[in-house]
Formats: sequence, structure tokens, C-alpha cells
Amino acid sequence: MKKLVSLFFAAAMLLAPCHAWAGQGRILKIDFKSAITEHGSSSFSLASLSLGYLGTGSISLLNMVRAIDAATTDPSVSMIYMTPDNISAGMAQMEEVRAALARFRASGKQIVAYCENLSNASYYIASVADKVILNPASENYLLGLGTQQVFLKDALDALGVEVQLIRHGKYKSAGEMYTRSDFSPENYEQYSVMVNSLWNAMCNDIAGSRSFTADEFRGWVNDLTLTDAESFLEKGLVDELWHKDQVEDYFCEQSGFPMIKLVKFVSLKRYSDKLNRSFKKKNRRNKDKVAVVYANGEIVVSPSGTSMSSELIIGKNLAATLAKVRKDDKIKAVVFRVNSPGGSVMASELIRREVDLLQAAKPVIASYGEYAASGGYWISTGTDRIFTDRTTLTGSIGCFSLVPNLGGAIRSKLKVNFATVNSSDHSDMMSGMRHLDDSEVAYLQSQVEYIYDRFTTLVSDGRGISKDSVDVLGQGRVWAGSDALGIGLVDEIGGLNEAIAYAAQTAGLTSYGVVEYPEIKPFNLMALLGEEDDVEETLTSDNDPSISAMLQRCFPYAAALRRKCEPVMMARMTAAYSFN
Repeated sequence: MKKLVSLFFAAAMLLAPCHAWAGQGRILKIDFKSAITEHGSSSFSLASLSLGYLGTGSISLLNMVRAIDAATTDPSVSMIYMTPDNISAGMAQMEEVRAALARFRASGKQIVAYCENLSNASYYIASVADKVILNPASENYLLGLGTQQVFLKDALDALGVEVQLIRHGKYKSAGEMYTRSDFSPENYEQYSVMVNSLWNAMCNDIAGSRSFTADEFRGWVNDLTLTDAESFLEKGLVDELWHKDQVEDYFCEQSGFPMIKLVKFVSLKRYSDKLNRSFKKKNRRNKDKVAVVYANGEIVVSPSGTSMSSELIIGKNLAATLAKVRKDDKIKAVVFRVNSPGGSVMASELIRREVDLLQAAKPVIASYGEYAASGGYWISTGTDRIFTDRTTLTGSIGCFSLVPNLGGAIRSKLKVNFATVNSSDHSDMMSGMRHLDDSEVAYLQSQVEYIYDRFTTLVSDGRGISKDSVDVLGQGRVWAGSDALGIGLVDEIGGLNEAIAYAAQTAGLTSYGVVEYPEIKPFNLMALLGEEDDVEETLTSDNDPSISAMLQRCFPYAAALRRKCEPVMMARMTAAYSFN
């Protein structure tokens, strides 16, 4: 019988005049099954794999926001239906997606959100909807934001491994995981302020879309009063407690169709793919371009460095990309999209030099993602204008060097001894086999001080702030984007789309195409498996008899120290927080 009804209505749709169905419009469906990434990827990506999204690929933030904004003015799209249970994105990325959804709602078009369960992330997105529907049997955990950091000193002490930290900046905490057993007072202070700034931004957004205040919402979360689905309904966080079939009945009633499969849904991926084809045609027609150059990941000199990050910015490669963009006369302005916690000072300086040369040729506008800290701030502080999300982590103006001493562990655990013959008193200070003496620490400290002075000078020149003021704001301290605006480290709260529009305006463009760099390479299975020369070396196998492999098996985190024993100057931050 259902098949007969389905055939009847399908035939009716074909026979009816086109205008009879035009007013109902399609429903843009956003299921958030693909990870939202900075730059997108092939259908199979390391990013989606690391996030547990095997086979689903990813969608770039720009493509997602562009699709939602296009749907806002598209007469063929009548509403959005989203299911954000499994959203996978950074906080800043979610902030930009939510802002696009808010623009859609402000246009007068409806958004319906349905969640099987609620978390910080899923409710942050769902709360922007006109109608929020929750499964009555849901399991919900709205607990606020928190940060957890690993401290390895006790474990390293047990192994006999010593790590000496030489730094400038009392808040520069990236190396403390190896030298402390708990937060330092300064580190606790900065993360306490930062986490609360991020949480306040979320609460204000949520309350702005609902009928309660931010203080009320914070109180409910703090007092653990949001437990079962009924409590969410009672407090006004959701509008309906429905099962999935009831949600389908709602869409059938709204559209006038008797069966859900007759309702005209279009997936975000399909809509975005079609939109991208039209954008490519527009790009071909427009001679003038705005380039978006992505700096996404930890900054390293080469992929064989000490990084354990899945995303890397290779200094010389990004510098070459910036040089290519500078020499392209069709590109009239550039958005430098930074999503990086920093890394190598040398690699950061390579990139910064090319940014300076690029800025001398055309406008360069920075747009910050989840992080733009330490080296990420170094490479972008001199741009013409800096856009940031409120939940971006930025600043961390400081420098440090970590010097591991593996000698004690090797002698006590492996019963291997070393004897050294030096031509000079300090020839073996880089060997990583002994403790540095006071003069050697002072030698490295002088290099750290030189780099810190260089960093503060760059910020002072780029931001128009005195060096003394930069030093007060610096000291390695990390700031939330909303706080960074108030102290002059950034210029404006806004996302990637706003930065692109501003760059075009600065260049005097009214019609332009958007091109993205670096170009996304096709998926390469051999590269993923580590069988190409330019891919970072895979972790040491259990059959490797080397000392570093033995230490690694004794304690997994020793992998972070195994590559180089010589000190490396780093401009990097460490941050971890729970969003879900």
C-alpha cells in the first residue's frame, strides 16, 4: 500500500505545474558526519581518520560557511534541518559555522535541529535553531569546558631521564610537561582565564538564541541540574521531546507529503559540490583574485623533525607558496589563514620574511582559526589587519628550549656506559647524555633572550605597541581571541568570510574570484603508510634494537624526545581542552 501511495504522489509531482511545488522549497540537510577542517581534503584524509571518521572525508570550513550563506539567499532552499550529535571541529570553526547558521535564521528562514544526545559541542550548534528537538531517551552531558595537561616529570624521574627547560616568559608552559608534576601558578592562571573566556563566549551565544540568560545557563550547568531530557525541556533548552519518527512526521506535515522520502531534502555535500562548480566558473570569469593561503598545523623546518602533530607547516614549503602568490599578478589581495600553535623559530622566520615581502606587494589580511599562538602569531603579527574568532587561542609571545639528558636512564636501565673525549670544555653539551652546567645554561639562555627580544620587536612594530607593553602582554601568555582584541593583539572579531570580504574591499575589488593555497593533493596511500621519502618517519618498531627505541618502549612519551638531543629553539604553545 505504501508503495502505491508513493507512486501516486510521485506521479502527481511530475504532472503538476512547476509553480505548484516552487513555493515549498528544498530542505538543506546538515548531518555533520564529515569532519570540518581548515582546508578540506580528499575523500579519505588523515584528519578524518584521526577524528574517527573513516571513509567520510571532510569538508572545509570555507566551503561549509559558503554553502550556508548561499542557502540564505537561495529561493529554492526553504529551511535547514541539522543533526549535530557527531560534530567534529575545533571551537573556532564551530563558532564560524554557528555564525553562518545565525545569519540564515536572521533571514527569516527556519532551522530545525534534532539530537539523539546533547554535549557541549552539539548543543552549542543546535541552540541556534528555531526549533530544537531532543530524543526523550537521550543521554546528555553539558558540563562546561575544561583543560587537562599531561605532566611527565615523575615518570621521567623514574626512568632517570632529566629535561632542562630554558625559557623566557613565566607563562611559557609548553615545556613544563617534562619538568613539572602539576600546573605552575602562572600556567594555572592563564588557562583559568582563557577557559572561562571561551566558556563565556559559548554561554552568551547560546543564551542569545534562547529565552534564558547566560547567567542562568551557567548556573544550571554548574549545579548539574541538566540531567534527563525533561529537565532540558523544563528549562527551555529544547522545544520538543520527540523520537526520530515523530521528527519525520513533523516534516511531512510541514511539506504536505504523506511520506518522509517524498520530502525534498538536499544534503550539504551535494549542495556545496554544486556551489563549488559555480564558484569555479566564476573564478575563471574573474581576472582579479583574492587568495586564501592556509598555515595549518605545527611549524617545522622539515617533516623529519620532532613534531608528533598530524598537521605540519613545513617552513620552506609555505614560504615558497607565499612567494608564488606574491608573483601572481592576478592575485590582488591575500587572506593568510593561520591555525597553528607555533613551532620552530627558524621555520617561523622563513615564513614571516615571505609574508613581509608579500605585504609590500599587495594587501595581506590575517584570519585566525583555532590557534594563532607563539610561532603562529610570529608569522602573522605584521599583517595589515588581523581577524580572530572569540574562541581562538592567540599570543603566547615567548620562547623556550628543552634539553633532554638521557645518560642516566641509559646507564641505569640499559647498563650502557659512555666515555667522551672533547677538544673543548663544552664539546659534548649537545650530546643529550649529561646535565648542562651553569655556563652552558647561561649560553642557551642568551639565545632565548635574543629570540624573545626579536619576537617582541616584531609585535611592537606590527601592532604599534611599545616593546615594554608587549613584554607585559607577552611572557608566553596565551589569550582567548575575545581578550586579545581588548589588549590590541588583534583588530577585529570575525571569521574567514569576513576576512575575505575585507581583503577584497582593501584591494578595491567589487568582482573577484577566490583561490586557495596550498593546493590539495590527491590521496596517496603510500604516503599514508610512510613509504615515500618525504613523509615523516614512522614510529620505531619493536624490532628496532636502538637505544631510543628501548626508551620509547619503556615510556611512550619518550618519542617526543627521541629524535634530537640538541636543544631546539621553539616558539610554541601547548593547549588542551575538552569541548565535547
